[in-house]
Amino acid sequence: MKISKIFKFPYTSTLTVLLAMILTAPLQQVFASDEGMALAEKVYNRPAGKDAASQVVMTLKGKNRSERIRELSLFKLDQGKSERWTLMRFSKPADVRDTALLTKDHPGDDSDQWIYLPALDRVRIISSKRKGGKFVGSDFTYEDLRDREPHMDKHTIDGKAKVSGIETVKLVSIPVKKSNSIYSKRVSFIHEKSLTPLRVELYRKGKDKPYKIMKARKLKKIQGIWTVLESTMYDLKAGSQTRLFTTRIKYDVGLKEALFSKRGLSDSSMDPN
Repeated sequence: MKISKIFKFPYTSTLTVLLAMILTAPLQQVFASDEGMALAEKVYNRPAGKDAASQVVMTLKGKNRSERIRELSLFKLDQGKSERWTLMRFSKPADVRDTALLTKDHPGDDSDQWIYLPALDRVRIISSKRKGGKFVGSDFTYEDLRDREPHMDKHTIDGKAKVSGIETVKLVSIPVKKSNSIYSKRVSFIHEKSLTPLRVELYRKGKDKPYKIMKARKLKKIQGIWTVLESTMYDLKAGSQTRLFTTRIKYDVGLKEALFSKRGLSDSSMDPN
């Protein structure tokens, strides 16, 4: 596939993708961990604007359940020095309307998360013990929605592989502290031009096969920033999947810090238009 400003990835089965990788990948060489760390830092620090506001459609498909569609607003604010804040708020359907999650990722291993439950009109803190729990019934855990700094993992480059015909660098990341992640390993297939993972395999402790797989489906430059507009998280054990499709996004809109507070979490009127 020719590299362009827009990537659209065809829907293929996990088996097909794995076979394509095996057949097209050259002999792999494991590079020194310092090169792996250098790539991980480039991916972590890739341009993403001072802040961003977007509208997202979330589609949930279960093995034996009908499709469910949700709509949400997503706000991000980068405070610098690995201080990153995120607010997600659902608008549709009615049973999840105004449910919101606030995440504040601080330098180091420290992260704070709060969820607002409108039915109870209460804000609850998400403890670190619940980081493996599913967020509003999706295939994303609370940990998946947190920032993860490069130094929290040991990184190695394990050669190159093709994802949907596009060459990527295979980055293997293993937690330095086993206790600070529900995953034992992450394998990311990085598109070097955009520094974006096109595929991420997530492993559980004691398992030699991926537990979940994330695939980027559409990648586009917006305001000069490479942006994933469509991605899907697959839970291979449960046979379910969650698709995220960004319908609108704007960078550097001047979001206020007050939005990323407990009051902003529970008050949708504070959301920018």
